Amino acid sequence: MKFRQPYLNFIETELQLPKKNHGEHLVIDLFGGCGGLALGFESTGFQTIGYEMLADACATYQHNLLGVCHQVNLTPLSNLVEKAAVIIGGPPCQPFSVSGHQLGLKDSRDGFPTFIAAVERYRPQIALFENVRGMLFRNKKYFEEIVLALQEIGYIVEWEILNAAHYGVPQKRERLFCIAHKGGWQWPEKTHFSSPYTAGEALGESVYLAAPNSKFLTSRMDEYIKKYEIASKCINPRDIHLDTPARTVTCRNLSSPTGDMLRIRLPDGRRRRLTVREGARLQSFPDWFQFQGSENNQFNQIGNAVPPLLAKALAHSVKTYLERKQQISSEKIHQPTQCIQLSLELGIDVVDNPARNNCKLSKRGLSQNAG
Repeated sequence: MKFRQPYLNFIETELQLPKKNHGEHLVIDLFGGCGGLALGFESTGFQTIGYEMLADACATYQHNLLGVCHQVNLTPLSNLVEKAAVIIGGPPCQPFSVSGHQLGLKDSRDGFPTFIAAVERYRPQIALFENVRGMLFRNKKYFEEIVLALQEIGYIVEWEILNAAHYGVPQKRERLFCIAHKGGWQWPEKTHFSSPYTAGEALGESVYLAAPNSKFLTSRMDEYIKKYEIASKCINPRDIHLDTPARTVTCRNLSSPTGDMLRIRLPDGRRRRLTVREGARLQSFPDWFQFQGSENNQFNQIGNAVPPLLAKALAHSVKTYLERKQQISSEKIHQPTQCIQLSLELGIDVVDNPARNNCKLSKRGLSQNAG
């Protein structure tokens, strides 16, 4: 059996930062949050500059990473740093997540007009965004609009739903990743598909302990959870199972005493909620990464973050793509025959064209239905 590092040693080794933020390639990190994506890219040798609205998340980014984080409310007209080779980001996901009512383009929290405007204005060699699976379902038509807009700018667009557990994260977290490139992109290899790290490996001895400030479930909470699990037809209790990766870590199940909260059952039968550090470990943040702000704000930062180990896998693919230099010019990239009509202003000239209704969405791009 192939030797595998203990989980905490693994993330400590994988996510080491260089001594200086002088990477060859500059990365613009939009809606950067606490820096989950940035940590993966910086540990791969990129130089990052972040843009984030929330003060506590920006403070966490600044405290732990080499790159500067600008606290700013981003708009399509925001001025960003010049000459970036890469634009990455996690535009606000509430418009598309199940817990966020899936309002899509009707939701004022939508960050995609800003993301696309930045790609069009600064023309990076490659751009990447992360969002929830819901974009491909109830809001599939809006996702098509985003893909078409990026194609119209002159990019090839590909997307996949990636499971973080396949890249060393001890969590069954599935998220949509979309890449706008100029040719030659390859998705990262699944390094832990058959041997994922488990929640028990990530949490270590803490699962058997209860710190003085632990938040225990009350008998009323236990009763509520029992009713919740019956109503949800849960076969197994939703306590954290130590022999498998954890279920998806979110703001809600970390910070709120709800029926689906992440909780640990102690040997004496009591159940407690996760600590900030335990939530961070399940997201693959090393123990040296310190979160700023109130406990609730720290939970929100963790739940919203891209797991740094998954970010690093993507960063390696981005680095390989840039080094291969197989990109082709925008003029030579096949442009879709559909004209784009967006309900939100994305900075693209629009013309109404009924051919757009023939657009068919697939994982690798957009094609027209025959006939």
